[in-house]
Amino acid sequence: MLSPNETCTPLLNSRITIGHQETLFNEHMGCVPKFIPPLTNEEALIQARLLKALADPTRLRILSLLSRHQEQVCVYDIVATCRQGQPTISHHLRILREVGLVDFNKKGLWAYYYIRHEVLDQAREMITGLV
Repeated sequence: MLSPNETCTPLLNSRITIGHQETLFNEHMGCVPKFIPPLTNEEALIQARLLKALADPTRLRILSLLSRHQEQVCVYDIVATCRQGQPTISHHLRILREVGLVDFNKKGLWAYYYIRHEVLDQAREMITGLV
């Protein structure tokens, strides 16, 4: 790792291991990066998808509704509390499922949704870790 007084030295096509992370020489900047982010690119993409899912007012309302109920909530009741139609609510529920924030159980014709609190806790920890 470079000290504050050192400058970047070009090391074409070099791989450098710092801690447990391996990084490539940054060809755009012409040097080895001085700081390595604690997140890998893959971790950052996963967390960005989670935050993007949380950044929608309809999805926040759905999570708020689900968090207020101890039991699972029927998709019919979710649609009834929202201003959008069933296809739009199903779209938002699919996004929440894809990032792992909610899950459902199918009973007959209806799906019953619930929050996966462990994923919501991970999101809270991630945001807190940025401070």
